[in-house]
Amino acid sequence: MKIIFLGDVMGRSGRHALRDHLPGLIDEHQIDFVIANGENSAGGFGITEPICKELYSYGVNVITTGNHLWDQKEISNYIDKDNKLLKPYNFAEGTPGLGFNTYIDKNGKKIAVINIMGNLFMRSCDNAFFKVEEVLKNIDTQDLSFIFVDFHAEATSEKMAMGHHLDGRVTAVVGTHTHVPTADAVIMEHGTAFQTDAGMCGDYDSVIGTKKNEFVRKFATQDTERKRVPPADGEGTLCGVIIESNKENYLAQSIMPIRIGGKIGI
Repeated sequence: MKIIFLGDVMGRSGRHALRDHLPGLIDEHQIDFVIANGENSAGGFGITEPICKELYSYGVNVITTGNHLWDQKEISNYIDKDNKLLKPYNFAEGTPGLGFNTYIDKNGKKIAVINIMGNLFMRSCDNAFFKVEEVLKNIDTQDLSFIFVDFHAEATSEKMAMGHHLDGRVTAVVGTHTHVPTADAVIMEHGTAFQTDAGMCGDYDSVIGTKKNEFVRKFATQDTERKRVPPADGEGTLCGVIIESNKENYLAQSIMPIRIGGKIGI
């Protein structure tokens, strides 16, 4: 089974990068399933029902999220209606939505998708390592062709630790949140594909996807005022990874980073 996972979709620029490049990638690489982190897709802050439907129309099968999920208030009334939109599983008990689910691809193969958020330097949530164990106990691995984990976290050390913690038990662990693609795609010792961060889908002539001049000014003047900086709106780069699992089991056969279009496209 072969999947594409796309890093944080940042605003309109990121959505247009998917629109322009994802359908061709699906055809070129014979992709079976597409997962995208959409937590920044609505103007950089959260996601909405129309944007979910927009991303699905480009070929996305499942949308994962993170700490910005609730920035658009309407999503709390929608997420329970859409089992393809996931929240981090370790959000406080009682928050709406699913943190993991099992899906069937176009060829009838089964994939489990798990959304977990880190604890270091992030909003308060339950322990990521405890909660991912809880998820794995609740997943029936029989007949699964793929188990994918989006680990939405700030610290590279925490992401790497999660990769080693799950090595040999899931197909892939890929980090999101920092919006910068890391150069460490690897098949780990026991067969799990890993990359510290998939990067973002958005305009890289920016500061992590936001308009650069305002962020430069904030750092240069030590301005501590908290206000939202709008997304950069130049040509976006599509960033992510293509991962293929073995036919014999759900461990990884290969992982290939992708960067297409925009400022850092290859």
